[in-house]
Amino acid sequence: MSSPVPVVEVEDLRVTLRRGQAEVEAVRGVSLTVGRGEIVGIVGESGSGKSVLGLSLMALLPAAARPVVTGRIRILGTDMVGTTATADRLVRKKHIGAVFQDPMTSLDPTMTIGNQLAEVTSNRREVVRLLTDVGIADPETRLGAFPHQLSGGLRQRVMIALSLARNPSLIIADEPTTALDVTVQAQILQLLLDLRKSRGCSVVFVTHDLGVAAQICDRIAVMYQGRIVESGDVDTVLGRPEHDYTKGLLASRIDLTTPRDRPILSAHGAGSGDALPAVWPAVVTGAPAVTIADARRTFSTGPFWRRRQLEAVRGVTLEIGQGESMALVGESGCGKSTLLRLVAGLDTPTSGSVTVAGDTGPQMIFQDAGSSLTPWLTVGELLGERLSAAVPGIRKPEADRRIAETLERVGLPAEVSRVKGASLSGGQRQRVAIARAVIVPPTVLLCDEPTSALDVSLAATVLNLLGRLRRELGMSVLFVTHDLAAARIIADRIAVMNHGRIVEIGDAETVCASPTNDYTAALLSAIPGRELRQSHAAEHGDHSEERRA
Repeated sequence: MSSPVPVVEVEDLRVTLRRGQAEVEAVRGVSLTVGRGEIVGIVGESGSGKSVLGLSLMALLPAAARPVVTGRIRILGTDMVGTTATADRLVRKKHIGAVFQDPMTSLDPTMTIGNQLAEVTSNRREVVRLLTDVGIADPETRLGAFPHQLSGGLRQRVMIALSLARNPSLIIADEPTTALDVTVQAQILQLLLDLRKSRGCSVVFVTHDLGVAAQICDRIAVMYQGRIVESGDVDTVLGRPEHDYTKGLLASRIDLTTPRDRPILSAHGAGSGDALPAVWPAVVTGAPAVTIADARRTFSTGPFWRRRQLEAVRGVTLEIGQGESMALVGESGCGKSTLLRLVAGLDTPTSGSVTVAGDTGPQMIFQDAGSSLTPWLTVGELLGERLSAAVPGIRKPEADRRIAETLERVGLPAEVSRVKGASLSGGQRQRVAIARAVIVPPTVLLCDEPTSALDVSLAATVLNLLGRLRRELGMSVLFVTHDLAAARIIADRIAVMNHGRIVEIGDAETVCASPTNDYTAALLSAIPGRELRQSHAAEHGDHSEERRA
């Protein structure tokens, strides 16, 4: 009896793209198979080639990059290399569903959810069934909603519903949980596992997060510089890694056991120029730098004849000492970003008060550093603007010296001052954003999810950099995140927010090790990692006979 045809067969795949006048070999001789009902994770950092591999499987490489593809890709025995666009479209329509990182860029903002699903299947009953299958409550009501009216988790569920509409044999999920809270992330991963079990579809899961890969995948292929450097079942690759790059990724990964008293190890020497100490020096906190007293912020929503009051922050009282690092943790919609805006002075409380000590005031760094940098200014001009605003009349030689010193402080060479943000990598852009914030040291540095979309080694270097800078400059830090593991590393204390209130606050280690609030415990249990995968052992075992090395 012949063995079943694999859902995906890739042999010696090579993909070359053009960027300007340069040629980039993004995928270099990759071979891979995916069996029926199997979930295979493609793991690697930005620039490793993993997303290009995913796009190649769908024949969706950008035409502007003038891709040259050699080797072989077969989807259920059908070739995808050297074929026509019409043939590729038929294969995608018949066999492939796709789920991307940001559903807002994939969903049409001008169409309701119901109309977008109706383009794929005109049967209203089928549309409702699809939304029910992906765990959307009250699907009849959601049909009339636009994408911007849904939460990030609901939008991602809609994207999965769209990908399932034609009952594909293969789902290609490219970083589908990166921007989601840990609890929503856990729900999406469980959903994909349930769909694999109920529909028998295979999944190629592209991610930079080894914890997520451990939770959902049967096998993992680790990519580095366009090549698969290591592959195998999850327990082998993560438990007994052979390649130095895989070992580096595991060493960089932040979890609840990562030592807090020293800088985090980074993969392949990332951040090696940051002059970090072997052990962090103790921090002695001073008088309150930030004082929040019974702060409330209420928003009015809806048309004037049907006004609703949304209480985003509900009576928060909090003090952050000078030099102290405080993490504010919670899911989307809990009020943490609104509270951060109140501290930044970008909004005012409806009642209560927010006071920031000192003359320099707060500075802020954001999740997407690229969009926070003015695109037409060089890095030097960006830093110069901040410096001249804080120090009127500063002379150019002194400004140039301060800019060079600050770039060196954040681990960037002086020549970076002459380039624009678009020319830099994601990690470099985040360092520029930090440099702009600290070139005139603020009383408090406000960090809004600065590591949530970064690879493990980049996240480690940013956390290390913030840890060093706040000690060198004596700054207070308010670090907003949904990731308790990152909060435990960066913060002296953690405050957990839910429904606009602080439900738990305490020493970072104590909150993570012995939570007193059920909501905190739920956030901790949702952190993806190897231990969470055990509950899926039965599902994964169902497909062990079809795995391929």
